[in-house]
Amino acid sequence: MTHILIVEDEPKLAHLIEQYLAREAYEFTHIADGSEVMPWFNQNKTDLILLDLNLPGKDGLTLCREIRAKNNIPIIMTTARVDELDRLLGLELGADDYLCKPYSPRELVARVKAVLRRVQQPQDAVPTNLPVFNEDQLSVTINGSLLSLTSVEYALLKRLAEHPGRIYSRDQLMDSIYNDHRVVNDRTIDSHIKKLRRKLEAVDSDGDWIQSVYGAGYRLKNT
Repeated sequence: MTHILIVEDEPKLAHLIEQYLAREAYEFTHIADGSEVMPWFNQNKTDLILLDLNLPGKDGLTLCREIRAKNNIPIIMTTARVDELDRLLGLELGADDYLCKPYSPRELVARVKAVLRRVQQPQDAVPTNLPVFNEDQLSVTINGSLLSLTSVEYALLKRLAEHPGRIYSRDQLMDSIYNDHRVVNDRTIDSHIKKLRRKLEAVDSDGDWIQSVYGAGYRLKNT
């Protein structure tokens, strides 16, 4: 049975999470103090960690680093402040997903399922609908359909496709498409994303390829 480690210091929220995970037949362990996480982690097995950023004893950033130094177990980080999401993304700690409080327990469960599906996918199973990039022609093929892109759109899509499901902040996307580090307004990235979405929808109207994550950035759907 799949086990989830809940690292959350708010008792009511932790209890609510436990109720929703139990409905999905997940096993779980709850730890409220950050200093107790690594001793437990070193002695027990879990399949995914729900990790709050602000914890007594030891904060989530430190814990994420320590866990990542040992293995690539899936981590979903949560925080009560939107600006902290930008900090997390900028540090690129390697969390698989991020949620900003307050969040819906149903959304949390959906994120848990999505992350577990991604990591439990057999290594030799290659999705057939991933974008195929042609560097010489700045074109992309999706499901057999070809779309031509500008150099900026091509760079954006390629960056997002490096890790489907991973959230990229606007700053990270800017750095990947503008090598001269020019100052670019956030709206510029949003405009490029909007145009890129239209082109993707032209070849796959039901694809929802590029997803917005409120207060954090964008990600390519996990196929």
